[in-house]
Amino acid sequence: MDSTLDGNAIAAPLFDVFGTEMTTAIGTCGGCGWGGPLAEVAVYLVRPGVVARCPECGQLLMVIVDRRGMMCVDLAGFASLEEPEDGP
Repeated sequence: MDSTLDGNAIAAPLFDVFGTEMTTAIGTCGGCGWGGPLAEVAVYLVRPGVVARCPECGQLLMVIVDRRGMMCVDLAGFASLEEPEDGP
């Protein structure tokens, strides 16, 4: 795979899909139980989409693909994904 980025690299596509800032949302890995903000996931920009993996165990957490102008998202690797908090 290409070089690893952090979850901040996909802030724009996450906003397009969820309609809100998601890099502060807390996800829990379905494999190892790691929990943390989406900004900390390991991101790989692979065309035609994006792959996000757990920073602890490497499990596939999320795939985002643009199919003919429609964003398709697979979140199957998350045990949970909590909405980001509004402000402090």
